[in-house]
Amino acid sequence: MKKFIETIKNIWSIEDLRNRILTTLLLTLVYRVGSYIVLPGIDANALHQFSEKSNQGILGLFNMFAGGSFSRASIFALGIMPYISASIAIQLLTIAVPHFQKLQKEGESGRKKINQYTRLLTVVVTGFQASAYVAYLKNQSAGAIIPQYGGFLFWLSTTIVLTAGTLFVMWLGEKITDKGIGNGTSLIIMVGILARLPQALLQEFTSKTTEGGGGLLVFLIELAVFILITIGLILLVQGTRKVPVNYAKRIVGNKQYGGVRQFIPLKVNAAGVMPIIFAQAIMFIPATAIGFATSSESASGFIRIFSDHTNGYYNLIYAILVIVFTYFYTALIFNPNQMAEEMKRNNGFIPGVKPGKATADYIGAVMDRITLPGAFFLAMVGILPGVAAALRINSNFASFFGGTSLLIMVGVILDTLQQIESQLLMRHYDGLMSSGRIKGRTAPANV
Repeated sequence: MKKFIETIKNIWSIEDLRNRILTTLLLTLVYRVGSYIVLPGIDANALHQFSEKSNQGILGLFNMFAGGSFSRASIFALGIMPYISASIAIQLLTIAVPHFQKLQKEGESGRKKINQYTRLLTVVVTGFQASAYVAYLKNQSAGAIIPQYGGFLFWLSTTIVLTAGTLFVMWLGEKITDKGIGNGTSLIIMVGILARLPQALLQEFTSKTTEGGGGLLVFLIELAVFILITIGLILLVQGTRKVPVNYAKRIVGNKQYGGVRQFIPLKVNAAGVMPIIFAQAIMFIPATAIGFATSSESASGFIRIFSDHTNGYYNLIYAILVIVFTYFYTALIFNPNQMAEEMKRNNGFIPGVKPGKATADYIGAVMDRITLPGAFFLAMVGILPGVAAALRINSNFASFFGGTSLLIMVGVILDTLQQIESQLLMRHYDGLMSSGRIKGRTAPANV
């Protein structure tokens, strides 16, 4: 406890770090306040039924990423999701389209152009999603719309407000990245998810302490399991396989360069949270499509499998999809050929492996081997909320037993702590840990 207090004092004594933390807190507060401002033309008192519908299926996923703004019909109802979708699309274009590949290699100027393309695509995506959201409001919550605003004016004003709200959230994320403690987009998502945790804990505590709920002991056991799962996720996020790399000696004038051994840290879970998001989206499609296409009883059993996340078949298919998407997304973002070329350009080599294609094949083989256990563990994390719900844990609290919520929370918190620790070490203070260091990780572009 004494060391913790001393670390807090060290953090507060660094003016730049203190300003960054205060800026981050202020901007996240602005985001949370905005998530409670209801859209013009909406009766806030009539949103209760709409909120219940918005917490189901894929809409529940959107609502989670929007920090509850979706179900509250706020000006930030679409949250940061359109920006994330645009970022993923541009990221895929940098792999498939030569023009974007060229921009990616141009350094800072290329990065600025890619960011500009991402912002423009965000406006387009937000416009489409805002129009769809207006249609959803009219169909599912017509009673919450004030009659005088129900026509074209409501559609136009809501689309403009939602688009402006998403762009403002995007701007907040960029400011947190530049002026705050970094990874603003991920931090905004994490804050929205974390805001649901106290209420979920209170609901679970209430349900367990009431008569027939199991008692306080069961609730404490659930908390212990939750902590163990969190520890396992930390190991998954931090897990790396270090590949040794030697650099040849070079003498330039009177100075010697190279001649040292370094390591390439290959992450066990390089894909991050994206496989779970993709798998969830795919699992929602069959029930939605068949539900609209037919109402026959023969299809009802099939629909039930894909709409009940406590079903065994659902969890089996979901786990397989997570494993498949883990390999797929890792192959998209991980390029062993580029790594081998950069090593060769810098006179680096892996001991016992020839430079060039042999190095690329070796790195790819190592990545394939370590991705397999990471994919299986990620699949287990993905199905844990369903297992928890099947064991009669409150659905709101069960969603924190794994899946997207907990993985994003663990990843972003670890990355934020690593940012703070690097600031402390740079100024010759002790880090946040008494032994070892918090390993750096790649921020989810993507989440």
